Amino acid sequence: MAVDLTPLTVASSLGIAFGLALLVQGMAGQRRAARIGDISTSTISSIAVGEVRVSGIVEPAELTLTSPLQSRTCVYYRAKVEQSEGRSERAILDEERAVGFRVRDASGDVRVFPRSAQFLVPDAFRERTGIMGDEPPGLSIRTGSAFQSGFVDRATQVAELLTVRVPGDPAVPQDEQAGAGLLGGFSAPGRREYREARIEPGDLVTIVGTALPFDQLEDAAGADAALGGGLDATGAIADPEVAADVAEARDAGLLEADPSEAWGNAAIPGFGIGRPVRAPELDPAATPMPSATAAEAERAERTFEIAPETLVLAAGPEAGLLVSLGLPGEAVAREQSRFLVGLLGAILAIASAVALATSLSGGLLL
Repeated sequence: MAVDLTPLTVASSLGIAFGLALLVQGMAGQRRAARIGDISTSTISSIAVGEVRVSGIVEPAELTLTSPLQSRTCVYYRAKVEQSEGRSERAILDEERAVGFRVRDASGDVRVFPRSAQFLVPDAFRERTGIMGDEPPGLSIRTGSAFQSGFVDRATQVAELLTVRVPGDPAVPQDEQAGAGLLGGFSAPGRREYREARIEPGDLVTIVGTALPFDQLEDAAGADAALGGGLDATGAIADPEVAADVAEARDAGLLEADPSEAWGNAAIPGFGIGRPVRAPELDPAATPMPSATAAEAERAERTFEIAPETLVLAAGPEAGLLVSLGLPGEAVAREQSRFLVGLLGAILAIASAVALATSLSGGLLL
C-alpha cells in the first residue's frame, strides 16, 4: 500500500501540525491567564510567605542589562535576528537574559530572583531591513558588554548624559562595524528581521511567584543568575568541565565560603565604581579611594545586602515565577488572546484532518 503525496495531502498534513501547535500554545496561554487572574493583588508591604501576586514599578538591583538590538538599559530582554534568503531562513541571534531586580509599589519594594522565570513580554521592537538592504530606524546594535552595574551614582549618570557618541559611518558595511560581533559577522545576502522584547527600569510589571525569606532560597547566587548565563534550566553549571572543576575545588576545600575572603576588595559595596563604603586594603603606593557618603553607603547596603528574614520573590518548588509586562488585566488579556488563536488552530487542525482523510481515501493505491 502506497500513499500518493498530492499537494492537498502535504498541505493538509502541514495544516494539522500547525493547528495543533497553535492549540498547544493557546492552552498554555489559558493556564497562565487563569493563574494570574485567580490570585488577587497584594500590596508589597503586606505579602506573606506563599504564592502571591504583586504589581509595581521595576527598579534595578546590583546589575542591569543592555539590550542587543536597541542598546536599551533593562533587566530582561529576549532578542532574535533571522536572516532570510529565498525560501531559507536562519537565526543568527537568539538570546534571552534576565538579572535580579526590585519591584516597588506605594507601600514598599521587594527583591525578585528570576531563575526559571517565565517572562510574558510582547515585542517592543520588530522591524525588517528594507528592500535595498537599509537597516530599520531604531536599530542600535550593542557594542559592549550585556551587563552593567545597577549601582550608578549621580556623577556617573551626568557624565553618561554629557558623553557625545559618534554614530557608525553609514559608508562602512555593518559587518565591519563594532556591532558585527554580536551577529557573528554574518554577511550573506538577503533580508533580516529584528525582534526584541524587554523590561526596562520604570516599567510596570505584574509578578506571580512564591514569597519566602531570603535565607530559605536554596541557592541565592543561582536564583539571581541571568538566563543564558552559563547555568542550565535547573540552575546547575551547564558546562560539564567547569562543573567538574568547581566540584573538585569544593571537595578539596579550596572554595571560600565568605565572599570577603574570596573576592577581597571586590566584595566591598561601591568598590567597583571607586566609592567603597569602607576602606579597602590597598598597596601603600596606590592612590587612596574616597569613601562613599552616608547616602551612598545606605544605598549600597540596600542594593547588595539582604537580611536573612527579608521576604523575596522567586520560583517555588511547585509553582514557577511569572513576570508579565503591565497590569494584571493586560497580562490576562494577552494570554486569553493566545487562547483564542489556539481555538482557531484547533479548527484548522480539524479541517485539515478532514481534507487529509478525503485525500487519502481517494489516493490509496493497493
